[in-house]
Amino acid sequence: MTAQQNDPGLDPYLIISSDCHAGLPTEEYRPYLDSRFHRAFDDFLGERDARREEATRLGIRNDAFAAKWFHDHEEGLRGGWDTAQRLKELDGDGVAAEVVFPDADAVDSRTAAPFGVGLGLSGDQDPELGMAGAQAHNRWLADFVSEHPERHCGVALLPVTGEVGRVVAEIHRAKESGLGALMIPSMWVDKAPYHDRRYDPVWAAAAECAMPVVTHSGAAPRHEYGDHLGIYVSEVTWWPARPLWFLLWSGVFERHPGLRFGVAESGCWWLPNLLWFMDRLYLGAHGGKKLSPFAELKRPPHEYLDRQIFVCATNTKRRELAQRYEIGVDNILWGSDFPHPEGTWPDTRAWLTKTFHDIPVAETRRMLGLAAAEVFGFDTGALAPLARRIGPTPAELGQDDDQSAVEASWARSREVGRHWLTDHDFPTLGVTP
Repeated sequence: MTAQQNDPGLDPYLIISSDCHAGLPTEEYRPYLDSRFHRAFDDFLGERDARREEATRLGIRNDAFAAKWFHDHEEGLRGGWDTAQRLKELDGDGVAAEVVFPDADAVDSRTAAPFGVGLGLSGDQDPELGMAGAQAHNRWLADFVSEHPERHCGVALLPVTGEVGRVVAEIHRAKESGLGALMIPSMWVDKAPYHDRRYDPVWAAAAECAMPVVTHSGAAPRHEYGDHLGIYVSEVTWWPARPLWFLLWSGVFERHPGLRFGVAESGCWWLPNLLWFMDRLYLGAHGGKKLSPFAELKRPPHEYLDRQIFVCATNTKRRELAQRYEIGVDNILWGSDFPHPEGTWPDTRAWLTKTFHDIPVAETRRMLGLAAAEVFGFDTGALAPLARRIGPTPAELGQDDDQSAVEASWARSREVGRHWLTDHDFPTLGVTP
C-alpha cells in the first residue's frame, strides 16, 4: 500500500468549480422559447452585429485577441454546450463538478441567452421578454445538466424584479426541472431595491427550495462610461456585491435564515474591509453611535456571513487567500470560470500550483470543493471515485508533506483572524484600527 493510500491527507483533491458557464449558440434557443416570442427573438438576433461593433468601439472587444482565442481553443470551446466535450475539458482541468452560469462565450456573446438575460440580466429588461428569455435558457440548461446531474449544478436565470407570482412560480418550476441555484440581477435599475418587502415571497421560496441565490458580475451602467473602459472594469465587480448589504441591513437574512446568498466572479478582496466596517457599525463604533439601532438585525453582520453568505471567488488571488481568516475559509468557493478567457482553463492545474502551493491542505480542500459541495448540494460520495481519478494531489500542487510546518507558518494570521473581534493587532500594519 502506498503512502498516499495510507494518508487520506495526500489523496487527490475533489475540486468543484463554483463558477463555470454554458449556453447554446444563441439562435439554437428557438425550440426552448415560447412561439409567441419568436418574432421578437428574430429582431434580437438581427441586432447582434451592431452589438458586436459597439463592443469593439468601446474597447470591450479586442479583435486580435478574439481571433486568436477562437483559433487556439476551437475544440475546447464547444464544451460550452456540448456535454461530451465539456466533460473532457473538466477532466483535463481536474474539476469533478461545477456550478453552471449562463453565457459560455464571453468574447463575442455568440451564446447569449435570448434577449440578453444572461450575465447582462438587469432590472431594466422588458418583464415579458426577460422572463421568456430566462425560461428558454432554464429549459435548455435543465436538459443539459440532466445528462450528468452529479457533476453539474445548473443556475436558473431569475428576473426577480418582475411580477412576484411569476417569479416564485419559476423558482418552483426550475427546482422541479433539476436546477439547483438562482441568478438574480445585480442591478434593479428603476425597479424596487432588494430591501423592499415585496421580494419576501421570493426569498422564502428560494429558501424553501434550498436554492442558493447568486449575483454575477457582468451588468453595469455602461451607458454612463462612454469609451472609458477603465471605469467599467473598476465598477463591474461592485454591482453584484451591492445587493449583499441591501439584503443584510434590511433583515432579509434574519427573516429567512434558510436563504443562502452568494456573489460570483467579483473576487473577495473587498469583503474583509466591508465586514470590518459593518461589524463596527453594528457593535457601536464611535462613528455609528448617532445612528438609530439596527433593529432589523439580531446579530452582528459577520454571523450572517458565516451562516448564509458565500463568495464564488473565481480565479482566487494570492492576496485574497492571505485574507482568508478575515473572510472565513468556508466562505471562499474557488471557480475556474470555464470556458471564459479570464479564467484558469485550460491551465487550471498550473494555476492551482502557483496559487495554493503554501496553503494548508485541509483549508485547500474546503476552498477548492468541499465548501461548494455543502452550499450547492453536491454528493461528495458520488463524486469521490471521479476525484480520485482526475483530481490533482497535494504533492502535484507543490504542497509540503510536512503539514505541521505549513500550519505553523499561518498560525499568527489564524490567531489574529478577524482582528476587530479578537483584540489582536491588525496583522499587516501592526495597529488595531
